[in-house]
Amino acid sequence: MVILPGATIGILGGGQLARMTAMAGRSLGYKIRVLDPDPRCAAAGVTDECIAASFEDAVAASRLGRGSDVVTYEIERIGPEAARAVTDAAPLRPSAGLLAMVQDRARQKAWLVDNGFPVGPYREVDDIGGALAASEALGPARLKVRSGGYDGRGQARVPSATDAAAAFVGLGSVPCVAERELDLEAELSVLVARRPSGEVAVYPPARNWHEDGILTLSQLPGELPDAVGRQARDVAEALATKLALEGLLAVELFLTTDGRLLVNELSPRPHNTFHTTETACVTSQFEQLVRAICDLPLGSTEIVRPSALANLLGDLWLRDARPAFDRPLALPGVRLSLYGKVARPGRKMGHLLASATTPAAALALVEEAMRSLTQAR
Repeated sequence: MVILPGATIGILGGGQLARMTAMAGRSLGYKIRVLDPDPRCAAAGVTDECIAASFEDAVAASRLGRGSDVVTYEIERIGPEAARAVTDAAPLRPSAGLLAMVQDRARQKAWLVDNGFPVGPYREVDDIGGALAASEALGPARLKVRSGGYDGRGQARVPSATDAAAAFVGLGSVPCVAERELDLEAELSVLVARRPSGEVAVYPPARNWHEDGILTLSQLPGELPDAVGRQARDVAEALATKLALEGLLAVELFLTTDGRLLVNELSPRPHNTFHTTETACVTSQFEQLVRAICDLPLGSTEIVRPSALANLLGDLWLRDARPAFDRPLALPGVRLSLYGKVARPGRKMGHLLASATTPAAALALVEEAMRSLTQAR
């Protein structure tokens, strides 16, 4: 059933993704409520209500659901009882089942393998002996906690078997997944939307660059071979159909130097690598999410002007209490988005977007914008 403007959308999580979704929803005429542990979260100032509660709080989640016509989420760290409480009160899109699958890296990888999607070699690790065995089987690897961890947190490199025990203990001796280190040609991502009535829309792949597990730059459309782009979009559409997706799904992919395209990770929510859709595409990812969960016709994913993104981390504020944002804004084609968060090292505080006539020019422009921020006054 279509949920028309004037209805209320609930969001589990009140970070920057909720903030930008709320702004898109308000533009379409929806009321917005969020649940977040921080009453001063990034989304609080642009919503009708912010319920301050833990993501494990089933009572508060039920309250969010009862006051909403549909509920979505901008973070995967939602407790299972809270997800069930929402589902008992209102449609949760994407579903609680999809959320539970992606919350566990081992469960996610097993589902991908069982359903014929390509992934890199990996092993499940439950103890030090398992970490040692995985390292011996895989060679140089990366150990990742099965649940939680993001932006490079909850991960450790394991160059050889002699490093396995220390890496496992350093991650808290919790269940992990060991993934073989791959020789990569590129990192990319695809965003797919599907509405409950079955319509699917896929965005062109973005090409991405990371440092210490944190996204630094992203380019849309990514400069990738046409065949790789088509394969990536086909994988994303197949995933959306197989999962009976209702909402958004970001698919992170690796392109190896020997030409294989492998699924790295799934995120059933708006994604950092597609903030560029705000300037690059007819329909932003945030408007698309609202359309998808409300079963409205999906918007066009056509590229109207290539764009690139640079993340702004809290370190910038810690070096300079008032970063010189006038400098990048003096460059034609550059936009600034700030999330209203308290600065911490490595924390995503905002982003710069740059638009140009070609993807390469957009990437060069956003890199110039970033350099301008760090120049001496």
